[in-house]
Amino acid sequence: MSDKLNPIIKFKEWFDLATEKEINDPNAMCLSTVDDKNTPHSRMVLLKDYNDEGFIFYTNYESNKGNDILKNANVCLNFHWKSLLRQIRIEGKVEKVSKETSDKYFNSRHYLSRIGAWASNQSKVLKSREDLENKIEFYKNKYPEKENFPRPDYWGGFIVKYSKIEFWEDMPHRIHKREVFEFKDNDWVSYTLSP
Repeated sequence: MSDKLNPIIKFKEWFDLATEKEINDPNAMCLSTVDDKNTPHSRMVLLKDYNDEGFIFYTNYESNKGNDILKNANVCLNFHWKSLLRQIRIEGKVEKVSKETSDKYFNSRHYLSRIGAWASNQSKVLKSREDLENKIEFYKNKYPEKENFPRPDYWGGFIVKYSKIEFWEDMPHRIHKREVFEFKDNDWVSYTLSP
């Protein structure tokens, strides 16, 4: 694939600029999923890595988003960098990353974030804040060593294997720039959309 038709090269240019200029969480992205009743759900998650195959984030597989993904792997991501007047919209299918990749990332996290992965039944109704704090204390006692304790099987990474990426750039008088890269017939094509 030529550099001109490689959307990851353009993504990297924009993401690097956002990392330099955006005040908070340049890696924050809106993840949209659809549940088994065809109801859409959106929430912000953090991009933790990306490569030519896709965009990686981590979560509890038994959370609402995890359940949506396991039933319908088609998702949409959206990065919006207000300070740059740019956004990137990504469509693709989700797969779990390898256990080794999830383990490596899990063990790079802060100790209390790892404890939180054990203690939280993400998206489930919480009896009380005290109940959660008791579970946190339980897992702190269970895993007092701060290095390399096990990752819960229900927690890990997803990769969004993209098939379409749109780069949107604000222009004067709402005559915005919209460039799309789409994977068609085993190759990438690019085209421009009307604003």
